Amino acid sequence: MFNRSRIELKTPGQLRSMDAAGTVLCQALDAVIGAARPGVTTGELDAVFAKFIAERGAQPNFLNYHGFPGHICTSVNEEVVHGIPGDRVLAEGDVLTVDAGCIIDGWHSDSARTVILGSSDEGTADPADERLSDVTRGALWAGIAAFAEAKHVGEIGEAIEDYVTSQPGEPLGILEDYVGHGIGSAMHLPPDVFNYATGMKGAKIKPGMALAIEPMLVRGSIETRVLDDDWTVVTADGARSCQWEHSVCRHEDGIWVLTAADGGAADLAPHGITPVPIP
Repeated sequence: MFNRSRIELKTPGQLRSMDAAGTVLCQALDAVIGAARPGVTTGELDAVFAKFIAERGAQPNFLNYHGFPGHICTSVNEEVVHGIPGDRVLAEGDVLTVDAGCIIDGWHSDSARTVILGSSDEGTADPADERLSDVTRGALWAGIAAFAEAKHVGEIGEAIEDYVTSQPGEPLGILEDYVGHGIGSAMHLPPDVFNYATGMKGAKIKPGMALAIEPMLVRGSIETRVLDDDWTVVTADGARSCQWEHSVCRHEDGIWVLTAADGGAADLAPHGITPVPIP
């Protein structure tokens, strides 16, 4: 775990640059998710993202990161994270997670969304997969809402776990091998942001802190393994998985979701939280 003293606190101007990167990323993910359908390859989705951010003067932060070969991560079904885009053809009923980021003026954004390629209403998707995505997304917003008022980072993981375990139906597993992180002048910074209760307070939350909150849930065991490509992480039992992520900041006046089109207003409203634009 990172030393708390190394946590980067941003000025309002720096947070505004992160917000600009977050806006481009949000729009780029809109484009990618809009292009995702049966018959499309994950490599084609990578090209959509690359073209979109290049046209807006942003740089990818995933490409060549520790040698990663794609602009985005495309994780399908049992693939948890770090799926490499390529010639895989998407099929009806697939669970696709797109994780991506970009840089503007040296400041980073990071966000992930899951889409089900089909609908249970039409018999083209598994309702259990739809529930998996819905609960994961709900857990993300529970964590973000906690960040809005928390005193310590550990409260985020507690809120995520409380949300997941409170949901009716079959229990879902919260992955422990992969967690959220600080973000700013680099994509991955301290502190670690756990998606479950650890019994530790974690770093103290201060204005200028920016975090990537990213719960990952599975329908089966939380055990994972890495494929021979040294990147793609899959569930050990082949169960389907899901990830949702936003980059979020706390500033002097409140919270702002950097990678949401409305700063998080619509999804935080049920939690009684109103996001405040960066001054």
